[in-house]
Amino acid sequence: MKTPFKYLLLCLALTISLVLSFSAQAHNVDEATQEFLMSSTGTAFIPYLYIGAKHMVTGYDHLLFLVGVIFFLYRTKDILIYVSLFTLGHSITLLFGVWNDIQVNSYLIDAIIGMSVVYKGFDNLSGFKKTLGFQANTKAAVLIFGLFHGFGLATKLQEFVSRGEGLFGNLIAFNIGVEIGQFLALGFVFILLSIWRKYDSYLKFSLASNTLLMSGGLALTLLQLTGYFTS
Repeated sequence: MKTPFKYLLLCLALTISLVLSFSAQAHNVDEATQEFLMSSTGTAFIPYLYIGAKHMVTGYDHLLFLVGVIFFLYRTKDILIYVSLFTLGHSITLLFGVWNDIQVNSYLIDAIIGMSVVYKGFDNLSGFKKTLGFQANTKAAVLIFGLFHGFGLATKLQEFVSRGEGLFGNLIAFNIGVEIGQFLALGFVFILLSIWRKYDSYLKFSLASNTLLMSGGLALTLLQLTGYFTS
């Protein structure tokens, strides 16, 4: 049974490598979407719903953080609680940030998002207990990082969205789309994790998996900080 999981671990490493390769574009919006957002007037519920879902599915940093959140959660109730806290956090700042035209430097906010991935991998490995002697409140941390993730979405959306009529309805549609994309992506990840958890190798490779998660988050952070200081 060991061989298949060597391939699974290799796939995980390759996935993170791809994340790092495309991380600079993780929050970028393709030209067709940019043109639509900048030329759109009034409420366009379905298009914004689709754009929100697509943005979350391709938002590698958000997904890496959520993979870390559910990695050691086995009960559906616990998964729903943590994902709901994250959803609450990013929905608040997404809607509040765009509606009130709050500008945040995209490089800095994405660097914090990258650090949220590092935090979760470190937390999964009981790093706080081992090095600092205490356990951080994971629910509070997920909520707080959710707020930062929401500002990341808000910052990108503000680059292209008109503040004219229909803004509120479009924001609601985009936010719902984000939740749909999050649900679809996490559903796929949860199925894979559920299959893997049936084998002893899940816990055996948990150190390597979360170390890779931390490495991916750190690389994302460094890339964003590099962009901040060189832009």
